[in-house]
Amino acid sequence: MSRDDLIKLEGVVTKVLGRGIMEIECDDNIVVRGVLCGLMKKKRIRVIKGDRVKVSVSPYDTSHGIITWRFK
Repeated sequence: MSRDDLIKLEGVVTKVLGRGIMEIECDDNIVVRGVLCGLMKKKRIRVIKGDRVKVSVSPYDTSHGIITWRFK
């Protein structure tokens, strides 16, 4: 599966669970558990509770995703 096949959602971080895992409530009232993408870990981009983020979710399992962007 390529990155083009993933579903892009936007939401707000509601919980930080540690080790780069966060719980995100999306605009469609969907709760997704997401992890930071590799580039965000490499560049040490901080994501805290209340931040607005973009999440890429697989169409096969919509409860897990990858956080790809933090909005300012």
